[in-house]
Amino acid sequence: MAYDRYAAICRPLHYSTLMAPHVCFHLTAGTWASGLTGALITVFLLCQLQFPDHSEIDGFFCDLMPLTQATCSDPSMIEMEVFVFSFIVLSFQFLLITISYVNIISAILSIPTSTGRYRAFSTCSAHLAVCITYFGMLTIVYMLPAGGHVLNLNKAFSLLYTVGTPVFNPIVYTLRNTEIKYAMRKIFGLQNLFGQQ
Repeated sequence: MAYDRYAAICRPLHYSTLMAPHVCFHLTAGTWASGLTGALITVFLLCQLQFPDHSEIDGFFCDLMPLTQATCSDPSMIEMEVFVFSFIVLSFQFLLITISYVNIISAILSIPTSTGRYRAFSTCSAHLAVCITYFGMLTIVYMLPAGGHVLNLNKAFSLLYTVGTPVFNPIVYTLRNTEIKYAMRKIFGLQNLFGQQ
């Protein structure tokens, strides 16, 4: 999405070339391949662990951190792999998104009219809000050490990023639609919530 916004705002005349179907395929395939690689490595290492016959997982669902705490063998190797892989993936994605948005913001600031700047920024604001929410939750869940009060926070944050972010995503993108804004003002009687039409 950051690359799509970059192409749309910074290189609008080249958009159809930059976002050609084969480019979209490669971006999607790269995303799926990196996610699948990380998941397969983690599952392989998880299968090497010993678990007691009867154990309870302290979590809302079968997440990785509660699973590693339920094991009776040393989970340090899998914890290290998750930390390193998460750090690499999150850093790479964060770097790409940051570079895209630095270019986008410099392009927006060079637009001469305030209306043009507002329209260009509103194109990116929904994606930026979703990225900050998603990456913030993931960073908190997988980068903090487990145990004590942090474990209870991790349970809440893992529930938020698995349930909250997918619910939050369409709401954020929908609120950009003028008809939805008008309908929400009409339903809730909030005339100044999204500005006058």
